[in-house]
Parts: sequence; C-alpha cells; structure tokens
Amino acid sequence: MSKAEFVVNLGGIFEHSPWVAEGAYTHIPFHSIAELHKIMVHTARNAEQEQVEELLRAHPDLATRLQVSPLSAAEQQGAGLDRLTLEEFTRLTALNAAYTKQFRFPFILAVRGKNKDDIIQSIEERVNRTLEEEWEQALTEIGKITAFRLNDLIQEKAPEL
Repeated sequence: MSKAEFVVNLGGIFEHSPWVAEGAYTHIPFHSIAELHKIMVHTARNAEQEQVEELLRAHPDLATRLQVSPLSAAEQQGAGLDRLTLEEFTRLTALNAAYTKQFRFPFILAVRGKNKDDIIQSIEERVNRTLEEEWEQALTEIGKITAFRLNDLIQEKAPEL
C-alpha cells in the first residue's frame, strides 16, 4: 500500500498522531503485526520530546463527557466509564485534574480488561509518582492501547484481504 493509504489506515492507532504511522512506513515491509507494532512504538518513543509530549497530551481524560475519538469512546465504554455514578464521576474528574496538574498530560491507562474500580485505584496510586515514572508508564500504557487497536484493526480488515 502507498504511504498515504498506510497513514489513512493506521494513522488513528496512536491517538491523534498519524505521524507515528508516517514514520513507521519507512521500515516496510513488515513481517508480522508484532513487528509493525514494535516499529510504531519505537517511532513514537524516539521522536523529539515535544512530539512525544503532544502524543501524551492527545489522549482524553478518562470518563470525560467531552467528545473523544471513536476508539477511545469504545475502550472507555468497555470498562464501564460511561456508567459511572455521579460520585464516581466527580472523584475521577478530580483525580484526572490533579494528575494533569502534576504531570502536564492526562492520565493514560489501557482500560481493556479493567473495570471502573481498577481504573480509579490505578489513578489514585499513580498520581503520587515522579514525572519520570509517569512518563515511562504513560508510554508503556500507550504501547498496550495501540497493540489492542492494531490487532483489532487487522482482525476487522482480515476478511477483506
């Protein structure tokens, strides 16, 4: 596939960051989904610090009532974040605000397989870490999120191939 087609098809894997797919394209051909993902993660992690910060900041707050990408919305719904009580929503909103104030990027967590209690517990623990620890953890979580998304996309497209 052409570079433009590649970016159109894979540009949404990393939240609002098609530059990751663009950068990974230079390494074609890929011999497996795992290799493609590894190269995409490497591209994201090894970009200029400002670009990595933009990637981190491109992620939505969890349980936000604002518009989010379709992939984020589906992931958050799967974890029950669309069904929070008012108390849970208020607590998570306050934790998100504290986290963002502390680290200057939103709390990032691969929510697949987790429930709302797991998520709240995780942000409560992580809000007290150092910037270096959270920078690394956020990138690790992005790696998990994008692995799920890439595998889902390939599974979805497989019948067409």
